[in-house]
Amino acid sequence: MKKRIGIFYGPTGGSTERVAKMIANELGITEDVYPIKNVSITQINHYDIIIFGCSTLGSETWNGKSSQSDWDIFRPELGKINTQGKLFAFFGTGDSVTYSRNFVNAMGILAKEFMAKGAKVIGQWPTEGYTFSDSEALINDKFIGLAIDEEFEAYKTPDRVKKWAELIKKSI
Repeated sequence: MKKRIGIFYGPTGGSTERVAKMIANELGITEDVYPIKNVSITQINHYDIIIFGCSTLGSETWNGKSSQSDWDIFRPELGKINTQGKLFAFFGTGDSVTYSRNFVNAMGILAKEFMAKGAKVIGQWPTEGYTFSDSEALINDKFIGLAIDEEFEAYKTPDRVKKWAELIKKSI
């Protein structure tokens, strides 16, 4: 039985959306890519492999420091997602220079919520080649998922996405 992969991302209209579409292309997904602000729990629970993407800015919102509506709208619903028998993967976009102390934090915060529910997380990514001071996305000296810096390292994005997609394919 073929496993269904769904990609859910926010915010829209920027690097997180671009990266979501790049990942979808590498995984051969033509339809199942959704802005998080437009989905329901029923839609997400329909998938066997769930990929979530968010930006560093998301963690600022979650700590009450600023406003970003895409994940704010959906985040209270996360506890309703069925984790049994599913695989979860995460990617985060951020700016490792300006936000060096919280590079891709939102990805880590989100992933840890799912790990606390017993979710099986795939797609851990090495930190080699990145320059940053700290991140909530670090677990056992690796990023919990794919970290992307489109501001200062956009030239590395296509290769990183390709390699991460291959890692995901091997994990499923």
